Amino acid sequence: MLTRTANGDSHLSLWLRVREFAVPPSMIETATTRRCAGDWAGACAAAGIDVDLNLRSLARTHGQDLVARVRADLRRLAPDLLRWHMPRIAPDGLLRPGLTIALARYDAAGRDGECPVHLVARTPPAWADAGQRISLALWDGSSAEAVTGRYPHPRPSRRFRLDLHRHLWDAERADELRIRSGADRPPADGRPVLNRDSTGLVPRWRRCAVDRWAAEAGILLHAEGRPTDTVAVWLGARRRLFLDLAVDRDGLGPPAVRIAATSTDGGASALPVLPDAATWALPDLELIRTGSIEADRLHPLVASALVPGHSPAGPSRTPDRPGQPRLVECRGAQHRIGLVDGVLAPLDHDPAEVRREELLAALTGTPLPCLQAIDLAHRRPDCLPGVRERLDHGDTAGALAVVEGLLGPDALLRSGDLRDELEAAALRRITYGLFRAGLVGAGPGPVAGPGFGRVDRGRSGDRRSRPRHALTR
Repeated sequence: MLTRTANGDSHLSLWLRVREFAVPPSMIETATTRRCAGDWAGACAAAGIDVDLNLRSLARTHGQDLVARVRADLRRLAPDLLRWHMPRIAPDGLLRPGLTIALARYDAAGRDGECPVHLVARTPPAWADAGQRISLALWDGSSAEAVTGRYPHPRPSRRFRLDLHRHLWDAERADELRIRSGADRPPADGRPVLNRDSTGLVPRWRRCAVDRWAAEAGILLHAEGRPTDTVAVWLGARRRLFLDLAVDRDGLGPPAVRIAATSTDGGASALPVLPDAATWALPDLELIRTGSIEADRLHPLVASALVPGHSPAGPSRTPDRPGQPRLVECRGAQHRIGLVDGVLAPLDHDPAEVRREELLAALTGTPLPCLQAIDLAHRRPDCLPGVRERLDHGDTAGALAVVEGLLGPDALLRSGDLRDELEAAALRRITYGLFRAGLVGAGPGPVAGPGFGRVDRGRSGDRRSRPRHALTR
């Protein structure tokens, strides 16, 4: 299925990999259990979200009423659902770095008068994104926040915001996803009928949620309290649309949008910006409608919203663990290799023969095919791409489970690609810890001494803090 989808649409193929590795089922189960028990902080920890807010400090500056509102939202927060819907970038589908996304806005009175307070989710810059961690904080425009100095863009983004899309993180409103994503209507066929030609934008219409733009623009304008009926739509680097919300003259029909202007100069605009979550079609809906994914592989809250009546099929998926010995062609016969006392070992050779062959290999000789297969499993196993994907998306436990299932829990890794991947992941986690502690510089890499730099693996290790290839929804 993945190969067929990749040949047909690389966009869907990428989202299939994201849904496979970015939010593992074990994370969803643990976070859901803790959230249902009332432990919102524990749910955040299970979902890889660091909590950088202090409710006692908030009470001193803004009062207990605001604390009660924030605490109520934290209890409704499904951190695994938030991670599921966070903006991502190509080519690996990792979290978009350096973002500050508003989850909720509170109008409250502070020491300096009326000022809005935002509950925000932040992603670190690309050089410190090991583990794909997210931080949860409060932002009120104050420069005194200690956490603000660590993040390159502390102000909530105008384009990436979820305060108008609470169904993407609020467990009690997750069922709104069906209507807000357009899943309750048949898919739009072809290019939308708008009043102006959109040369250069036509190939992207298929992934635009144009049939929802009018309703979403109305929600945005109402929330902003703007007198204008025009909104800006960002369709990627240096591509903008300016839409006018046209209300039916009789007041009976639904509002519609028409293109007021187009722009490719990337210039800033003071107009309200249609949120990215409202601009693009929901990738999960695309995957379901194309038959690329089954509902059981979606987040349970997403599956129940997009597929009414759906119920989980059973226990969640777990990393593949070989339950039977593997067969190797060795000296004209098929021999077995499997786990013995927690270590991958040849099963059809006696210990004395194995010791002789290992000594021969140490003297640059050619060992038995069984030992060659074991050495290859340590250095570059078939599961290496899956291990690498899990490490890139922060699923260290899942990656180690795959390795232990292959080599055994007591195996000592030999030098090779597998060991390099695990060591690089450990070094990047150290870099992230230094970033969190404020012990690294604000440049493209840490400056805390040797051994803590990011390892260049020749892949996507050098992602920039402002990536060129943003992943549209």
